[in-house]
Amino acid sequence: MEREKWLFIDSGNCDPAYNMALDEALLTWHSEGKIPPVIRFYGWNPATLSIGYFQKAEKEINLEAVEKYGLGFVRRPTGGRGVLHDQELTYSVIVTEEHHNMPKTVTEAYRVISEGILQGFRNLGLDAYFAIPRTEEEKAGLKNPRSAVCFDAPSWYELVVEGRKVAGSAQTRQKGVILQHGSILLDLDEDKLFDLFVYSSERVRERMQKAFKNKAVAMNQLRETPVTQEEAKKAFHAGFEEGLHLDLQPYTLNEEQEKEVEQIAESRYRSKEWTFRR
Repeated sequence: MEREKWLFIDSGNCDPAYNMALDEALLTWHSEGKIPPVIRFYGWNPATLSIGYFQKAEKEINLEAVEKYGLGFVRRPTGGRGVLHDQELTYSVIVTEEHHNMPKTVTEAYRVISEGILQGFRNLGLDAYFAIPRTEEEKAGLKNPRSAVCFDAPSWYELVVEGRKVAGSAQTRQKGVILQHGSILLDLDEDKLFDLFVYSSERVRERMQKAFKNKAVAMNQLRETPVTQEEAKKAFHAGFEEGLHLDLQPYTLNEEQEKEVEQIAESRYRSKEWTFRR
C-alpha cells in the first residue's frame, strides 16, 4: 500500500518567538489547504522556558531565575505546564482533525501521533511504552496537577521508559487542525529546571524535586552511549515514518512565508501582553 506523503521541516535552533510563530503559521496554512500535513523538528536558541497557554507567569515562574540563566521565555499556544527547552529534540505535528487516521478525542489522537515518538525511542534501543493512568488517584492527578513543572507526571499516552516519563507533549485544536508539539529529552539539568518555578517553601521544592527523579528521566541517563542531536533526529524521523506509515518530504519555507512567520512572532510571541496575559 502506498504511504501518504507529509512535509518535513528541520528548522534547526531558532529563537522562542519564531518557534511558536512557525507552529502557528503551519497550522493556519494547513487549515487553508496551502500545505499538506507537516512534521517539524526544531531546537531553541537560547535555551528557553515555555509556559502553557493557561499558566499564570508571574505567580508560577521565578522570572529572576529565567533571567539569571539567560533563558528565553515564551507562552505556548498549547496548554500544559512549564517546560525547559534545553538539551532536547522538539517536534511538532500539524494535521487536520478530518484526517482519516485521526480519532476525534484529544487523548486518542495523542496516542496515534505519539506512535511516531514511541517508534523513535525503540529505534534508539529504548523500551518505551504509553503511560495509561490506572488508579482513580492517578486519573485525578491529571485533572488537578499540583506542579507547574511539565515533566512532573505523565499524562494519558505520554511516553515512559522504565516507569519514568521521557517525552512531554501538548495539543491544541484550532481552525479544524490539530497542533501537537513536545519535548524529547536528551539530557536534563534538574537543579536549573527547579530553580525556574515558585514554591510555597523550600521544603516543598525539595520534596517535589526528590519525587521528580522517580517520575521523569532524560534519554541519555538510560543509555550507555549518549545520543547526539543528529542521531535523535534520524531515529525519530524514521520513527514518525514507521509509526504513522508516512513518507516525509523535506520542505523549506519561501521568502513570503518567512515574512509571515516573523510578523506573527513580532505581534504575538514577542509581546509582553501575550506572555504575561494571565
